[in-house]
Amino acid sequence: MIHEIRSYDLKPGSLATYIERVSKVIEERVAITPLVGYFSTEVGPINRVIHIWQYEDINQRNEVRAKAAEGGNWPPATGDLIHKMQSEICIPAPFLPKLEINRNIGPLFELRSYTYPAGAIPKVIDAWATKIDARMELSEPVGIWSTEFGGLNKWMHMWSYKSYDQRAEARKKFPEIGWPPASGVSALEQETSLLNAMPFSPVQ
Repeated sequence: MIHEIRSYDLKPGSLATYIERVSKVIEERVAITPLVGYFSTEVGPINRVIHIWQYEDINQRNEVRAKAAEGGNWPPATGDLIHKMQSEICIPAPFLPKLEINRNIGPLFELRSYTYPAGAIPKVIDAWATKIDARMELSEPVGIWSTEFGGLNKWMHMWSYKSYDQRAEARKKFPEIGWPPASGVSALEQETSLLNAMPFSPVQ
């Protein structure tokens, strides 16, 4: 299984129009392959939307995208609202249990992205595997991934919270569980965003 994480930076003031246009055609698209989540940033790079799609493999992704285009409604008519796009093909972390697509676990979501030196991701995976159960007791993940295509050597994880207060309380408990795990490698770059789920996102 792979996930594609697509990020679109919208022109200022266009988010409401973007949501309206996608809402009209999203049901047709999700009938072809699962949508993991659809979000917009509240804190971080503003005017950004992030959508996450699930595929069996890269070949199925290509087949699905061709099939969606044949329908004539996907991608939605939002090109005039977007000034920058990015796509990353990601592999879910091997230690993560199977997660349900439809979950009411928000409404606040945090996406964190770390870029590591080449060859460091296996060390990160090993370290996280020892602590992930304790971390998931503090909040549920939407997903944890390493990138396969796109921005290389990236480690991405998205967590859900009921409120900003719950996020703050969870982070206070990090030292108790030894979080973040000591992997012996340091990230070269870090980025974090706080997100809201769009009305049609299966994760809310």
